Amino acid sequence: MVGVDTRRLLFLRELARLGSMHEVADELSVTTSTVSQQIAALARDLDTRLIEPDGRRVRLTPAGRRMSEHAITILAAVDAARLDMNPDADPAGTVRVAGFATAIRRSLMPVTATLSVRHPKIRMQIREHEPTEALDLLAGGGVDLALVYDYNVAPARFEDSFSVAPLWSANWGLAVPADIPEIDPGVDARAVFGYVRDHQWIVNSRSTADEAVVRIVGSMAGFEPEIMHRADSLDLVEDLILAGLGVGLLPAQRPTAPGIRLLELHDPEVTLRSYAVTRRGHTAWPPLARILDLLG
Repeated sequence: MVGVDTRRLLFLRELARLGSMHEVADELSVTTSTVSQQIAALARDLDTRLIEPDGRRVRLTPAGRRMSEHAITILAAVDAARLDMNPDADPAGTVRVAGFATAIRRSLMPVTATLSVRHPKIRMQIREHEPTEALDLLAGGGVDLALVYDYNVAPARFEDSFSVAPLWSANWGLAVPADIPEIDPGVDARAVFGYVRDHQWIVNSRSTADEAVVRIVGSMAGFEPEIMHRADSLDLVEDLILAGLGVGLLPAQRPTAPGIRLLELHDPEVTLRSYAVTRRGHTAWPPLARILDLLG
């Protein structure tokens, strides 16, 4: 690709990442016309069609998608060389993140504070989403990083096109009304579930991960849990339990409200496992690489 301007590759990479010329223009502080001109010039350099109409917008052609992947690699190498020659140079760009609320609070918010000091030219755009939603956005190019979770009892399967890095884990227990008679803390999870088998169950409304755990452990205990209520908010789960409307899973380290007792689960334990997920080949982009380093 002799004579190809790397700046034009930048426009193509951002178009592949952001999905519209208007968003690329906003990200790079140029006009939409400039974006269009640079993509057109790159197409002439390569003697191939890179974009095609898609309603009122444009989309990458198959050749454009392949070239955008090459652009990621080429620009990452250029950035690495630039940083090697000038260690004080600071990466810049907006990294779009979708993640579940706990990971945003626990993992991402400390990163934002560090970035503001160490890498002020890196910005983050944060969206709260459950794992399935976040991974769909990642696969479609709507975000650059997804913070997701699964449970050890019901492991998630990730697409081969994703790069997955483990973050932290947390044990969960079964939250029940405090007026339920005591149960021997030494019994296993199957006995705990069987103890409240006649109660209704509360699970997440936007993710099936905890419902899968409830159904799997219930099946191990020899019954099918009656899923009655669905709620995203852990506070709301507690309110439903306090109202006598059911039982549900809650983090073991979370202080529970008066009137709720958390039953320990073991044999098997129920452990939530969190992950940072990116598209394979994209982790070399310096702004994203810095955030992944800080998350690690």
